[in-house]
Amino acid sequence: MSQLPDPYAAGPGQEASQPPADLGYGQQPGYGQQPGYGQQPGYGQQPGQGYGQPYGQQPGEAYSQPPGPGYTPAPPVPAEYGYGQNPNIVPQGMYFDQLSGLNLPDGTQLASVGRRIGGYFLALPLAIVTLGIGYVVWGLIVWGNGQTPALQVLGMRVWRPETNKVAGFWFMTLREIVGRIVDGILSFITLITSFVLFVAGNKHQALHDSIAGTVVLYDPDKVLAS
Repeated sequence: MSQLPDPYAAGPGQEASQPPADLGYGQQPGYGQQPGYGQQPGYGQQPGQGYGQPYGQQPGEAYSQPPGPGYTPAPPVPAEYGYGQNPNIVPQGMYFDQLSGLNLPDGTQLASVGRRIGGYFLALPLAIVTLGIGYVVWGLIVWGNGQTPALQVLGMRVWRPETNKVAGFWFMTLREIVGRIVDGILSFITLITSFVLFVAGNKHQALHDSIAGTVVLYDPDKVLAS
């Protein structure tokens, strides 16, 4: 029997060649890659640079964004801004009265207890002098200005804190008719109750004032006349 020649045997003047390494069944070398040839570093990546490290950054250097040119920190928010802001905002031409807790027009003040009591006792002689009917007519005229005849003589005016305006005709009607009926509805009991509320309260509101939502101001310079 004849023997086939060994293809890897050394010929004359040649060294013997080694057979190729076993790549496994059906396994071929990767496209463009030589068996055993090392992989080149990624594009733009220096040898020894870790995967995912930003380009141009040295190993071990922390990544940070440099501040933009001309950047200045925002100013701190004032304490009175937004939440916790002082609710007592005084409108122009008014001032905050510490005793009553109300915003009152400049040039006026809350009428004192003594002046209010003086107005109450003045109403009776004025009604007698004007024969009663004259007092009623006088009252209907000055109600539109937030006054009664006695309040007008003593320089006082009825004020509505809710709207920051002088009480008009209809609120004076509510105060002087409905309020006075409530004052005397139980005679002595309601009169005493009204007087105690008027003297003890910081706004000096009697029952008829509470019903109409009014207070009485002393206006010596007639700043509320207009």
